[in-house]
Amino acid sequence: MSVSYGGQAVLEGVMMRGPAVWSVAVRTPDGEIVAVTTPVSSPMQRHRLWRIPVIRGVVALGESLTIGFRALAISANYAMQEEREEGAEGAEGAPQEVSTEISKGQIIVSFIIAIGFALLLFKVGPALLASWLPIDGTYSFVVIEGLIRVSVFIVYIVLIGMLPDLKRVFQYHAAEHKAINALEGGSELTPENVQKHSLIHPRCGTAFLLWVMVIGIFVFAFVGRPVWYWLIISRILLLPVIAGLAYELIRYAGKHQGNRLLMKLLAPGLWLQRLTTREPTLDQIEVSIRALEEVIRFEQAESDDELRAESRVEVLA
Repeated sequence: MSVSYGGQAVLEGVMMRGPAVWSVAVRTPDGEIVAVTTPVSSPMQRHRLWRIPVIRGVVALGESLTIGFRALAISANYAMQEEREEGAEGAEGAPQEVSTEISKGQIIVSFIIAIGFALLLFKVGPALLASWLPIDGTYSFVVIEGLIRVSVFIVYIVLIGMLPDLKRVFQYHAAEHKAINALEGGSELTPENVQKHSLIHPRCGTAFLLWVMVIGIFVFAFVGRPVWYWLIISRILLLPVIAGLAYELIRYAGKHQGNRLLMKLLAPGLWLQRLTTREPTLDQIEVSIRALEEVIRFEQAESDDELRAESRVEVLA
């Protein structure tokens, strides 16, 4: 069975994830590449229930958010390493060790702020705005609401894309895509080879978010047009179901990239990635390769250990 790798751009770096481990590689202020690799502890590995289609999408989304916040914290710590070294050197001039972990409390607070903002901007806001418009008919209402939601999402991406600091994040986003495309295409993982590959990938989170909004139109059609408070509640409570369905669509697309009809149907999600990616430099691609190779190396080592353990059991038997 083939292994699917995913990732995320962070501050001056890239996080890559496989089934067993995730690794974040960052370019430090002194030009070095450092990597932090952590095992994945997933309920999907322990219980079959969490691997049921749609349900696994909800679990995967929660895991991605948790790992993403931790990876961002690690990259932020390394990005500020130079400032800390200048102001926090020990008696012998040795810089203090960089912390690469954040507490569960910090993750929870980050979750609440980020998810609350996203729900308000992309779910509650468009639903209330549509409810104030003179729209007749349930289907017209959910379609217009969906169009408002997608429009807000695109405008939001365009606006944040104007921030100078995010240009490099978008470059690392493309570097992540290129590295995974190179690996899946069987190319040697060198910066020059990886640079030749596409900065677009069907499993991208940007495409996932777009399809969450599109699928929501069909799901919300079953709810109708309730009073405003039930409207808000329905948009929030049904989000896990919609996210699970969108996950299955993106997952299927990632495994059938050779299907031209499917790729044409998913083209809007691929086009949207043009707004969240920028052509990366070879140095940035080098960082993405390091993160991916760390994941592959650790998972290969784990696989070798399991094979050796099985061999010992066979000999002893």
